[in-house]
Amino acid sequence: MKKILDSNTIKLIAIIAMTVDHIAWFLFPDYPQEVIPIVMHVIGRITCPIMCYFIAEGYHYTKNIDKYTCRLFIFAFVSHFAYIFFSENFVDCMSFVPFYYGEILNQTSVMWSLAWGLVMLRVVNSKKINRDITKTLLVILICIISFPSDWSCVASLCILAFGTNRDNFKTQMLWMIFYVAIYSAVYFFSIDKIYGILQMSVVLAIPVLLMYNGKRGKNQTANKIMKWSFYIYYPLHLFIIGLIQHAR
Repeated sequence: MKKILDSNTIKLIAIIAMTVDHIAWFLFPDYPQEVIPIVMHVIGRITCPIMCYFIAEGYHYTKNIDKYTCRLFIFAFVSHFAYIFFSENFVDCMSFVPFYYGEILNQTSVMWSLAWGLVMLRVVNSKKINRDITKTLLVILICIISFPSDWSCVASLCILAFGTNRDNFKTQMLWMIFYVAIYSAVYFFSIDKIYGILQMSVVLAIPVLLMYNGKRGKNQTANKIMKWSFYIYYPLHLFIIGLIQHAR
């Protein structure tokens, strides 16, 4: 397969797919079985693997890993409020307080899991942490911390898999499928059978990532715009959909 897509193009594909997915949750709440919402959610599954993949790439390319990590956590904090406001479980301002209403899952956005995924990758690759048992315990701790978010700790583990197998695309994708399969099984038995199977649509991201040419893009202005666009677009579009949703 030809390497014809730069990171800007792939990120734009992820943004479009994510928007389609979130519009589906808005137009067709709960877990409808009709063709249109299912197709829209299938398209949306492309997004998370792409986000995980490029955070792992960001780890490799960033000039300042501490600033990159800090930026992701600030992003996660801002996105938390937009995500909860967008959620159909939003009741009042106390909904912003995790676990206040007794729920365990989806207490914050996927950005929380993504930020901790970067930390997980840093832990495993750290030269300051010498003992493997310490690294293992820290990975388990991060899984627990990120578990209540959207996509749970699966997003964190995918970042770890992508980052530690950077030169082996097949292994990266096999680990992703393995982690998402576990997530799908939990979804299948605990939430909804159809939507549990639907999670495996993440495989649609594989041919997209396979076409990645390892470059950001030729236009430097576009590169700067795309660097920050997702940070702005993700919470902004959730907040707008939330406003429309609660105004109905």
